[in-house]
Amino acid sequence: MANPEGSSRGSRWSLKGSTALVTGGTRGIGHAVVEELAEFGATVYTCSRNEEELNARLKEWKEKGFLVSGSVCDVTSPAQRENLIKQVDSAFNGKLNILVNNVGTTVRKPTIEYTTEDYSKLMAINLDSAYHLSQLAYPLLKASGNGSIVFISSVAGQTSVASGAIYAANKAAIDQLSRYLACEWAKDNIRSNSVSPWYTNTSVHTQLLTNKEIVNEIISRTPIKRIAEAHEVSSLVTFLCLPAASYMTGQVICVDGGFSVYGFQPSVRIT
Repeated sequence: MANPEGSSRGSRWSLKGSTALVTGGTRGIGHAVVEELAEFGATVYTCSRNEEELNARLKEWKEKGFLVSGSVCDVTSPAQRENLIKQVDSAFNGKLNILVNNVGTTVRKPTIEYTTEDYSKLMAINLDSAYHLSQLAYPLLKASGNGSIVFISSVAGQTSVASGAIYAANKAAIDQLSRYLACEWAKDNIRSNSVSPWYTNTSVHTQLLTNKEIVNEIISRTPIKRIAEAHEVSSLVTFLCLPAASYMTGQVICVDGGFSVYGFQPSVRIT
């Protein structure tokens, strides 16, 4: 692992010269991650299934002076995942410092109502893509001499949040995959961590967060008493990629306003 001792404070808090791949970077948490990594000096490659949306974001990032490129990719397709990594390999001359496995979705249903199609879809999007892309990116991360993988997980992987059993199982698996890679790939100077948000103000939650009753219940279980913003998640993702975090690996960190530790909070004083 890279040793920060003796390095300047400025270099420890900079990603200048680093390369990054962020999946699903045109909206939500992924979009915030792309922007923050670029602001810290990284050259970023991203992907989206929506070509029009991708081109619009690339234009915006160019106008901001960010070094961001990208291509169309459906990460549920093994062939398209392989092509994505080939493009990243070419763009970054065979070396990748950062991989952010961000793509994910859910289908909220009672367990007995899930179909085999629901199961296959969620497994492909949430787990298969992250696992396979990590495999494919491994040679590039190793070649960089200083690799960092960050998985975007969820508190649903640790406790019940009524988000659906398959989604929760996917996220729990991602957390354990992250821990395993941290141990197995440490010898190759590759770190691996998992970031677990609670409800965040992104397009994937737009419809749900218009329901005031649900929002009030979410807030009632969140000590900070509000919904997270995407940049509050991306800031942790970026930190985990910085040289300043060079001794952090194998961690699953919640960004949840205190939700996961809230426990029992009685409305009357206990004496």
